[in-house]
Parts: sequence; C-alpha cells; structure tokens
Amino acid sequence: MPLKRDTHAFLEVIQSNKGIIYKVANSYCKDEENRKDLIQEIVIQLWLSFSRYNEEYKITTWMYRIALNVSISYYRKEHRRHDINQPLPEGILYFNEDQNETRNADLDQLNVFIKELREIDRAIMILYLEENSQQEIADILGITITNVSTKVSRIKEQLREKFSNLNKL
Repeated sequence: MPLKRDTHAFLEVIQSNKGIIYKVANSYCKDEENRKDLIQEIVIQLWLSFSRYNEEYKITTWMYRIALNVSISYYRKEHRRHDINQPLPEGILYFNEDQNETRNADLDQLNVFIKELREIDRAIMILYLEENSQQEIADILGITITNVSTKVSRIKEQLREKFSNLNKL
C-alpha cells in the first residue's frame, strides 16, 4: 500500500516512531537544550525528505538513516565549536535520565561506553541494540553487511575489554 505523503501521514509516522528520534538524539547530545535543537533538526530533515521516501525500505530504516546522518553532522559541528572555545566540562558527559531511576548499573555503564565510541561505531551499536538486522544496519548507514558484521564484532570486543578493565579496579 503506497504511503500517502501529506502532513497528517507525516505526523502519524513521527508519532508512531518518535522513539527512534529520541534514542538517536540522546546518544549524540549530552546537553538538554542541544538535544532539543537536534530533535527539531531531525524532524525538519525528515519532513523535507518525506516526499522522497523510497517505499522499498522500511519507514524505520529511512528514519534511522536521516536521524543518524543529522546527528553525526550536528555532533561534528558541536564538537568543533567546543574544541575551538574550550574543553567540555567533566560533568557534561553524563546527563540525568529521570525517567527510570532504578536502571541497572551495568546498563548505565554500557551507555557511558557507547557514548565514548566513534560516531559510526555508536550508530552501529544503537541500531544493533535495537535488534535491527545486519542488512537493515547496512541499509541505514550505507555500508556493506560484511562491514557491519566486522564492526559489531570489534565493538563488542572493545566493550568486553572495557567492562573487564572496570571489574579489575
């Protein structure tokens, strides 16, 4: 069934998949105000691209691709701005997530480690943890399935090492 591309349809797509936007923005933006700006920019870019959505792909694949591309560009721009002005304050690397105060300490530590990854590796792990297939990850990021598989294995090994080193302390 072809997707009707009007304002109502767009709002339905955004509403039913808004978790993608928030998840990606939370992974790339530490400051709440910057996160709000990033979310707004993602939605704008989704709207601008909505008429060109290719129905061969799942709507979530299309949304992830745009959200990640916008976020990576935004992150690079913000990162350059902070490099020029001053280093980031230590406390800004961790933001408070009031929604769930009883989160598992290992999950919190995993999120910290993921935020330390390079941009592309962070994107891969976000998609991997969301249980996207390697084909979907490859489609979203524009890389080969083999590359996805290799990167996932290497990232998992990096994360295992970080947890192992943490447990040795």
